[in-house]
Amino acid sequence: MQMENENIKSIYLAGGCFWGVEAYFDRIDGVVEAINGYANGKSEETGYSFLKITDHAETVKIDYDFSKISLAEILLHYFRIIDPTSVNKQGNDEGRQYRTGIYYTSSEDLATILKIYGYYQERLGTLAVEVEELRHFIVAEEYHQDYLIKNPSGYCHVNLYMADEPLFDEKYNNPSDEELKNILDELSYDIMRNSHTERPGTSEFNDENRRGIYVDKITGEPLFTSNEKFDAGCGWPSFTRPILKDNVKYHKDNSFNMRRTEVRSKSGDNHLGHVFQDGPIDRGGLRYCINGAALRFIPYDKMVEEGYGDYLPLV
Repeated sequence: MQMENENIKSIYLAGGCFWGVEAYFDRIDGVVEAINGYANGKSEETGYSFLKITDHAETVKIDYDFSKISLAEILLHYFRIIDPTSVNKQGNDEGRQYRTGIYYTSSEDLATILKIYGYYQERLGTLAVEVEELRHFIVAEEYHQDYLIKNPSGYCHVNLYMADEPLFDEKYNNPSDEELKNILDELSYDIMRNSHTERPGTSEFNDENRRGIYVDKITGEPLFTSNEKFDAGCGWPSFTRPILKDNVKYHKDNSFNMRRTEVRSKSGDNHLGHVFQDGPIDRGGLRYCINGAALRFIPYDKMVEEGYGDYLPLV
């Protein structure tokens, strides 16, 4: 579904040579545009030849549709392609212009940045990634834009193929129908395998307000987080977006003489509910209306114990 321009936000990421960072994020669904430039130097004027004097960092402006991909997910991709402990060096490139940095324009973004930053700091120790408010951003010369498209054999310190791989390499098993009939209650089976719908106002999760994640009741695949949950007044658990953009998939649903978009879990291909365009505007405008009987809730303090530690920074 195409959303309005109001859903476009920007974050500025320095990750070494901007050719590779730009090319990587151009491959991420939900990223609208990636633009190479120079950020947070000593002046508002610069050029590639003067970077050592002006102390700008090669930086990519990431414009993204926050109804499709969250800032937290973008930052997970960012930390995936950099060495966050390396000082002024990424790949074969050395110098202050190749330092790493996250430059923000809103305090709301800063809260998310610090959460992700703290997660990696706890795992890796001292980080060399600057976190600063954006002072200025100068668009780089035209020959630097889409450089690796214009020069396919050009140097790149980033493995671009990672953009096509899931952030977390996890496998989820889908039991056979016979096995499921012995595992699931009748309602959950009818919903997840036969695309039925639970009665409104009957889900135990309508009043669930604890911090944590919601997973596919059959496979355990993470689907939604508590921070994207809201009370839509419709009688079903509602969310503004999935925990990761690729953890669900969509199908046209013309049943009951209606035109709807069905939501299914990606790995399990299990029916979850539908997504509508009447959600909170300031949170992307989408409402994922999900059957509670298709979900299992895992509280935040149980996530590591149950094998979901990688998802902690998203909650």
